Amino acid sequence: MTRKGWVVAAAVVLIAVAATVIVTRSGDDQTTPGAQPAPVTTANVDRGKLSAMVSLNGTLAYRARSDGSAYSVINQARGTYTALPDDGVDVRCGDVLYRVDDKAVLLLCGSVPAYRGLQEGDAGNDVRQLNQNLHDLGNNADVDPADNQFTAKTRQALGALQRDKGLDVTGQLHIGDAVFLPDSVRIAKVTGDLGGSAQPGAPVLSATSGTLEVHVDLEPLQQSDVKQGARARITLPGNQSVTGKVDRLGRVAQSPADQNNAGQNNNAGDATIPAYISLDDPTKAGGLDRAPVRVEITTDGVDDVLSVPVTAIIGRSGGGFAVEVVRDGGRHEQIAVALGLFDTTAGRVEVDGDLREGEHVVVPSR
Repeated sequence: MTRKGWVVAAAVVLIAVAATVIVTRSGDDQTTPGAQPAPVTTANVDRGKLSAMVSLNGTLAYRARSDGSAYSVINQARGTYTALPDDGVDVRCGDVLYRVDDKAVLLLCGSVPAYRGLQEGDAGNDVRQLNQNLHDLGNNADVDPADNQFTAKTRQALGALQRDKGLDVTGQLHIGDAVFLPDSVRIAKVTGDLGGSAQPGAPVLSATSGTLEVHVDLEPLQQSDVKQGARARITLPGNQSVTGKVDRLGRVAQSPADQNNAGQNNNAGDATIPAYISLDDPTKAGGLDRAPVRVEITTDGVDDVLSVPVTAIIGRSGGGFAVEVVRDGGRHEQIAVALGLFDTTAGRVEVDGDLREGEHVVVPSR
């Protein structure tokens, strides 16, 4: 929502929650001559920072691709699936992912999928990521992780890894020997069948990272306000509160009915944009996959402004807003104010008018 939109929304709320609506007289002085004002409850006019927030529902999920979808693991070996992982299992880079004809298929880290066998003399980005894996796994400290050449050092280190994982020690990486994914993974769903036929090019399982994040869908009025990097507070099941930030925003809007009513006309104004929020400490949300959460994202902020409690705002008969200030000697005076940023968390609103920090405004008694 734009800043103007926040002011309008705040005004509506303020009118609803204000305890009293004061009808302005011809003058500003609201004191009745000779009358002793009754005791009132007051609050300070403060100067400081205010923040605006968007509140919405979200879902905890394990992070995967930038659009939230899981990695698809494509098998390149030929034979029979003799071992498959269970859903929810964590597999690190360099470990056995599954087995075909009782031969291990390794998970290696890299963004380039396996598309050919690799041997000494080859060069390319796929060779570079193999060297990076061999270096990180410690099979040969002399392997240069930035080298895109399959050298004798690569062959020696690969042979050591094959020996360690129970593979045939060839010093070559056949196309069906490993699967490359960007990082260590958590198994999301196994689609291959134990004892079933393993065919090159067929998906065998899907996987995510092992790190939890929050997925939310932004409404049209929220999409221009929520920015990448914005801070967020997430309330987990059990009312535990954790912090995070907006990690990335989706690029494709989706109608709520897109999946269930493909081909039907949908209102573009109802389309939402997905946003993904990383947790500062994901371990605090451990074991809560697919759990519903409440999210508050900080969308705007102002520094060094005057503010009053929202309940101090009163409506004026001719339009606009005011606050009732208690002056020296107990004299009450109504001051017209213009409203600015509405801080839903602090319950305060920015005001601009003939006010000073430290003055006292009337608020409803509790």
